[in-house]
Amino acid sequence: MRVPSLRAQQLQPPKPGASLATLSLVSLAATLLACADHRSPTAPASRAAPALEALLAGAPLNVPAQGQYIFRHWTFGDEPFWTDTLHLNQVVEAAVSPATALAVGLKVDADRLPPGFLAGADLTSPATTVALLRRDAVVGVEADVTADRHIKSLGITCALCHSTVDNSVTVGVGRRLDGWPNRDLNVGAIVALSPALPAAVKAVFNSWGPGKYDAEFNRDGINSPVVLPPAFGLHGVALETYTGEGPVSYWNDYVAVTQMHGHGSFSDPALGIAIQQTPDRVTPVLPVLRAYQLSLNTPPPPPGSFDPAAAERGQALFNATARCANCHIPSLAFTDVNLGILHDPAETGMDPVRASRLKNHQYRTTPLRALWQHPPYFHDGSAATLLDVVGHYDRFFGLGLSPQEKADLVEYLKSL
Repeated sequence: MRVPSLRAQQLQPPKPGASLATLSLVSLAATLLACADHRSPTAPASRAAPALEALLAGAPLNVPAQGQYIFRHWTFGDEPFWTDTLHLNQVVEAAVSPATALAVGLKVDADRLPPGFLAGADLTSPATTVALLRRDAVVGVEADVTADRHIKSLGITCALCHSTVDNSVTVGVGRRLDGWPNRDLNVGAIVALSPALPAAVKAVFNSWGPGKYDAEFNRDGINSPVVLPPAFGLHGVALETYTGEGPVSYWNDYVAVTQMHGHGSFSDPALGIAIQQTPDRVTPVLPVLRAYQLSLNTPPPPPGSFDPAAAERGQALFNATARCANCHIPSLAFTDVNLGILHDPAETGMDPVRASRLKNHQYRTTPLRALWQHPPYFHDGSAATLLDVVGHYDRFFGLGLSPQEKADLVEYLKSL
């Protein structure tokens, strides 16, 4: 079942006397208190920023460490947009409590907090959110907080949408999991809090719901969001977008400049985009960012999460009767895109709207990686479960699979 979108007017600190909200906060506080002593030792509140200015001057990088830093903390200089244009720093400081932030899918990095910090904090107060930002504990959000606890500037990073946490403290609070798509994140509802946006645009953003984003809406005005994709398991995949526009660095560049509004350059004549900005805080970091992303391996399925015997039967079906392997080629990262193949929407029964908005007008065969981790499925999230995915292709291709065969295929997909 699709989670309903959280409207902008709902994003307010819970009011005293609201029984459900109060119970939720009491439960959250109790959980944090109970778990506070079970977390691993935390990192100090301060962090040493790598010499990224040296990178912009052409100095060499330590790829693993610098790539991770860029993924987690590098805003590409996007603070003017989120601060001066959208004024989200003011909104967060005035109205976004930790309870509100967690409700819209923002995550807290427990390793950035000293023991007992959350257990003793007022979870209904925006001041606590400011304190979390000051400690660099909100995943994917970077803020310059003054000594008197005001948010001077605010920006976002790749990790906002493409990292989550392991919930080791409580839901939404734990250790970072880079590359895991944050399917809880209601990007549209968060951005719609901006007082600078017209009501019609806010309505579109609020229609997306958790785990979805439309990276072309600000270009063509069409509302057709897609689910946030994983940023792990990219190694060996030639084209890393739903519609196969280019490799991962193409997408990093497009998003950094046109969506995050970083200070950099992006050009694609087919899309009618030619943006050149100096200094360019995007292009120089793309190689090391890509190297880090390619190092993020696909997480294995949790122990006991699938039936091995059924998965073995499902694998046989996948490779033969169900014809899945014709496109999801196991030896090629479960995709045929490395062979230069894209597919018209009509070939697989997909909604054509997304493809029609981009230059290829076709879809890439999605690599199959940790499917257990990121429902819903298909580019638009139209399949809520893996059984829905199997059912779609069974009907579309007239495979005539039995209920048992469908179940076996699902177990195999869960094992990948």
